[in-house]
Amino acid sequence: MSSEYEKKLRQIRVAEGLTQVAFAELTGINIGSIRNYENGKRNVGLNIIDQVLNTKDFKKYTLWLMTGETSEVNGQIAPSLSPDGQERTQNLLKVSNAGKWLKKRW
Repeated sequence: MSSEYEKKLRQIRVAEGLTQVAFAELTGINIGSIRNYENGKRNVGLNIIDQVLNTKDFKKYTLWLMTGETSEVNGQIAPSLSPDGQERTQNLLKVSNAGKWLKKRW
């Protein structure tokens, strides 16, 4: 795995407002492993990525983590899109679409 995954996992943790300890508790990943990959001392393996993406709160980042792409309409986001999670992103999309509809009507 490349160092890109280490950076992305840190971005996810920070966007979710989690400490390394809280991230470790949610994912079941050893805190030492998290510190090591965030400090560049160890590369992230597939087992770490699997643990993160199998955690309910982080499934929304699967597409972005693996490809760098997003699909907001499918609930697949990047950390920069929604620090408050998928629900907020979906609500923003609804408001945006409603605004477009109103512009067409007026």
